[in-house]
Amino acid sequence: MPSPSLKAQEVREAVAGRLREIRLDAGITGRELAIRCGWSESKSSRIEHAKTPPSDADIRAWCTACAVPEQAADLIAANRQADSMYVQWKRLQRTGLKRLQESGVPLYKQTQQFHVYCSNVVPGFLQTPDYATALLTSIARFRETPDDVSDAVTARTNRSQVIHGGGRRFAVLVEESVLRYRIGNAEVMATQLGHLLSVMGLPSISLGIIPFTATRAAWPLETFTIFDRRRVHMETLSAAIKETEPSDVALYLKAFENLKKVAAYGTDARTLIASAFDVLH
Repeated sequence: MPSPSLKAQEVREAVAGRLREIRLDAGITGRELAIRCGWSESKSSRIEHAKTPPSDADIRAWCTACAVPEQAADLIAANRQADSMYVQWKRLQRTGLKRLQESGVPLYKQTQQFHVYCSNVVPGFLQTPDYATALLTSIARFRETPDDVSDAVTARTNRSQVIHGGGRRFAVLVEESVLRYRIGNAEVMATQLGHLLSVMGLPSISLGIIPFTATRAAWPLETFTIFDRRRVHMETLSAAIKETEPSDVALYLKAFENLKKVAAYGTDARTLIASAFDVLH
């Protein structure tokens, strides 16, 4: 399966190819197109060869210049799909972290069933404010974003209220390593582990922990969240990735089920949390 970044590029190339076909069907050269659109001939060439992503206005101008303005809407939609499939964090976080936390609220509110897998940190909606502060501070420093960590933590905490009521269900899997990684000091981690014990009692939460010693049916994967079995969000170091193709969503659901087979629940999960707590002292 091609990587999400490669798939996004394939969509961009398809849009560029269609724009070229539209120009050829109109019987005009790249220079004539540039004159009609009021830009340089090199810009037409860059767009046509998928070197420069066109803006919505560029696509409208291109289609109008080729006398097919009715085709602009579909091309714009395809172009936006490519943009949303693979978005670099530096673009998402250029104005700080608060806005990014708030942007996810509508999707969280409309989702009824969550499947969440984390191999590195506690899932966002199960984080304590101090844990979130330590984590977001490290992210802001690493990515050199504007310092709005306090506001971002408040926004994340507010977003986390989705776990209470509303008929939503959260199937959550974390690796045991998540319990051990020191995000913040020992006191921060102790409070976070205690919080995990408390949320396990919520009727909306099913928390499974995959032990270090488990004979694995699947290897550790990147962190991902599946929303209502219809879309998947993944996080890499460089980018946020979204998948909506049914075959891709099905693949992540299959991976989730394989990981779930070796997870500890209930008393066994509480024992793993308690063991991680003991190491802090």
